[in-house]
Formats: sequence, structure tokens, C-alpha cells
Amino acid sequence: MTKKILILPGDGIGPEIVAEAVKLLDCLRADFGLEIETETALVGGAAYDDCGSPLPESTLDLAKAADAVLLGAVGGPKWEPLEIALRPEKGLLGLRAGLGLFANLRPAILYPQLAEASTLKPEVVSGLDIMIVRELTGGIYFGQPRGVETLASGERRGINTLVYTESEIERICRVAFEAAMRRGKRLCSVDKANVLECTELWREVAIRVGRDYPEVELSHMYVDNAAMQLVRAPKQFDVMVTTNMFGDILSDAAAMLTGSIGMLPSASLNADNQGMYEPIHGSAPDIAGKGVANPLATLLSVAMMLRYSLAAPEHAERIEQAVSKVLDRGLRTGDIASPGTETVGTAAMGDAVLEAIRAAAA
Repeated sequence: MTKKILILPGDGIGPEIVAEAVKLLDCLRADFGLEIETETALVGGAAYDDCGSPLPESTLDLAKAADAVLLGAVGGPKWEPLEIALRPEKGLLGLRAGLGLFANLRPAILYPQLAEASTLKPEVVSGLDIMIVRELTGGIYFGQPRGVETLASGERRGINTLVYTESEIERICRVAFEAAMRRGKRLCSVDKANVLECTELWREVAIRVGRDYPEVELSHMYVDNAAMQLVRAPKQFDVMVTTNMFGDILSDAAAMLTGSIGMLPSASLNADNQGMYEPIHGSAPDIAGKGVANPLATLLSVAMMLRYSLAAPEHAERIEQAVSKVLDRGLRTGDIASPGTETVGTAAMGDAVLEAIRAAAA
């Protein structure tokens, strides 16, 4: 069955890196029989400039009809003077809400060829491969009541509420257990159950869901210890699952273990495995239009899309192996360059990955 992919280049370096992803998808379709059709639409600042909204209804309708969405990046200083409701980032939030994307999958992968790029010792991080599963639509970022109120004394008080229902916890835990089943069958649930009743419930539900996955080894860790362990001995982890705020913090910490955010993809999934896929690095307006951005995170986001939403893991493996081969050749974009490597631009890096994919099949 032909799968539908919506392409959203977005702002900044988004169009440049997404162009390499489109070349990759075209290659897989023409040379390897991947049954897909693609459509392109506007989002973020580009959409605002065109029609006055960071998320046009037409774009949201196309996203809902697609099996997967590939996003470049949104935002930039050009649109910062706008009121918050019109800023490019609202387009991203609108897509998450409109598609019900409650599960954020953030891998932290360090290719051995790039071990020297990390600030940690190579023996600590070389071969790192962690998947952090973050709940994306609940928790303290969305709980009610919230806001700033003025007390009778005249002093102001800020309020945010940590709230999770059992069903919200169960569905994100199931995503994490399923991810663990595809990987090393180890899952660490991160909470603060010693002081937060909400995450005490989180732990109880994680244990209950775990009974449906007897092959997965489930462990628990308080979030403060998890942050320390990510820096001390990150390779002890396989899959981690946690709340919205804890996941926000831990996934950014894990990302920097790899030395460059230019290498890291992400996925956000709903209950039907419909997903939005994007590199984590943002729009990088300072290098937009220069042809020097690293497209590998976007190409690896395509691999995640093939694995999680399009049921085509064999094509995902082609991409991941090709990226490794290109790094073996010593090709680097500027963000991952080091002495003895060859620095190439965005298009040349994309072409090298396509060449490696075709060479592997020859």
C-alpha cells in the first residue's frame, strides 16, 4: 500500500536539509521500490509570510491525511517581533496538538567515528545508543491550575500543576516497552516517586504495563540520579521513559553527549503510529542559505519515519548503514569536522549518503 508523506521544509536551513531528504526518498522510491507519495506544504515563518498564519488549515488537513510528516525546522529572528500566537513555533505546537502526538522519541546516538567530538572521554561515549521516550502532551507543562496570581498581601505567586492520569501514563509506557522490544529489551522508567505522588503513580503504572512485556527488563531511577548517570556511564541505558519535563531536560543532556546536535533525529507519535519527524537542531538562521548545514539528522529522521510510521525497517537500515559508511570515508560537514577529515557541504553530504546506499546494493 502506498504511504503518504507530507514534507514541511519550514524556515532557516529547513529547505536545504529537507531537499536532501527528498532526494533520499526519491532514491528509495525509484531504485528500491519504496511505495510512497509526497506532498509539500508551508509551516512556520514561511507560512506566516505567505498567508498570515504559522499553521494554515490546509497544512493541518494535509498532515492529518498523511501517514507521516517530515519537518525541517521553524523559527528565526525575523519573526520574533510577532505576538506569540503568530510566531513560527506555534505552527509546530499546533501540529503536535492537531495530530495528537503524545510520544516523543529522542535517540542519542554517537557514531564511533565521531567519539572525539564529545566533551566526555571516548571510552565513555563511543558507541552510545540511547532512546529517550518523553511524554509530550501532559504533565506540568499543561496541568491546571497554572499561572501567576496576586495574594491578599500583594505578593505574587506562580502556580504550575503536575498532573497525569493512569491512561496517559499507560500509553507512553507502552510506546517505550515496544521500543525496548525492538532494541535491547531494557527499559528504565525515570521518576521522582520518593517526593512526588504523581510520579509514584507513574511508577505503579509502569510496573503494571511491564507485566505485558515479560521479555523487557524494567528498572526505575529517580530523575536526579538519572541525570548524573547519563554523564557518568551513559551506555548503561537502552530505552528511558519519563514525564514531559524530565524528558525535556534529560533528552537535551543526552543529546550533548554525542558532540553535535547536527546528527540527532527525533520522532513524535500518536496512538496510530502516525508521526512527525524532524532533526532536533532547529532552524540555524545564521548559516541558512550557505549550503553548509549538516543534513544527516534529517536523513536519520527519515530512517526513523520508515521504521516507526511506514513499516519499512529494511529501508531505515539502508540509511543508517550508509551514514556510517560516509563517516568512515572521513566526510564531514563543518559542525563535525576534525583534523584529517574532509569538509563538505549540505548537498555533497546528501549525495554521499545516496552513493553509499546504491553501492551497498550493487
